[in-house]
This record gives sequence, structure tokens and C-alpha cells, in this order.
Amino acid sequence: MPSVPTPSKSGIIETTSGERHIPSSTRPDGSKRKEIKVRPGYKPPEDVEVYKNRTADAWKNRGTSGIPGAEGLKDDKADDSVVNNKNAKRREARRKAKAAEQSGERKSKDTANITEQQLGAGEEPVDPEVEREKKARNLKKKLKQAKELKEKKEGGTALLPEQFAKVIKINELIRELDALGFDGEGEPKVKVEEETA
Repeated sequence: MPSVPTPSKSGIIETTSGERHIPSSTRPDGSKRKEIKVRPGYKPPEDVEVYKNRTADAWKNRGTSGIPGAEGLKDDKADDSVVNNKNAKRREARRKAKAAEQSGERKSKDTANITEQQLGAGEEPVDPEVEREKKARNLKKKLKQAKELKEKKEGGTALLPEQFAKVIKINELIRELDALGFDGEGEPKVKVEEETA
């Protein structure tokens, strides 16, 4: 039994004698298309193989695999699991410390001796007084900038929309400082009351 030649992408069939043709076919309306002979040496665009440059392909995919040339060298799953386990332990230690602190089970000694492992690397217990002062410093800085912009505006300089928005917020910044226990200049109210007494 003779083997049936396989057509190319464009539908061209090559016979054993070397002739090439597109076989006849039937249209959807029932009419027949004639067989088309193909000249020797002709290669339609569908059959032309696209040249693939490995260097260009590597350049196109350059950010997807991390370190160039190291795709198959290392098993990343082992490293990820170690890091994930370490982070999970830290999260669990923080959760336990927070639960113990909220329920009042912690003694004052334990609070002073919190280990780095329990809270994670480099984290320290948060002091509300320090946080309040930090926020006040930040607000004082914003207030100073807003007042400087207000002076520029009064001097006749045109302000950008963002700068104008800062000027509008002066009263809001003063209210926030007041809520934190600071006066309109960013100084603690306690000192002001002591000086006046």
C-alpha cells in the first residue's frame, strides 16, 4: 500500500516523482476547485521556517528567570521552605506575645526581656510616648512647611495646587498637634503651662 504524502502548512503535496501541487477540493457551496501545480523551488510564506536566535530569545525573556544561566542549576523550593518556616515561627511568636500581653499574663520582667526571636529581627516593643513624639515631630515639620508656603503666597508667589492644599491644612495640623498634647508651634503643652505658672 503506497503511503499518502503529508501536505505542508500551505497545503502543498509533493509526489514521489518530485512534482508539487495543491490537490483539488470542494468549496462550501458544492463546486470543485481545480488542482494547482506549484513551480519547482517555490516556497510559500507559510512554509518558510522562522529563524530563531537563542541570544535574542534570552534577551526577550531576561527578567523572568532570575539569574541568567541559572535556571536549572538550583532547586529553589528548598530555600523557600526554610525562609517560610522561619517567617512562620516569627509570626507565631509575635501572635503569642501579643495574646499574652493583652490577657495580662505577662510579668514586668518578661516585658523587659523580650528576645529578638520572639519579635523578629530588629523589632523592639513600641513605646506609646515615643510614637506620640514621633508623630508630633512629623506634624510640626508639615506645619512649618505649610506656614512657609503661606508666607510665600502672601508675598505674591503663585503656588502649585499641591502647595495650596498644604496651606489649607494648617488648622487641621494644629488640631492634630493639640490632640497629641502639643501647642500650635509643636511644643509640649506641659512645658508651656509650667512657664506661665
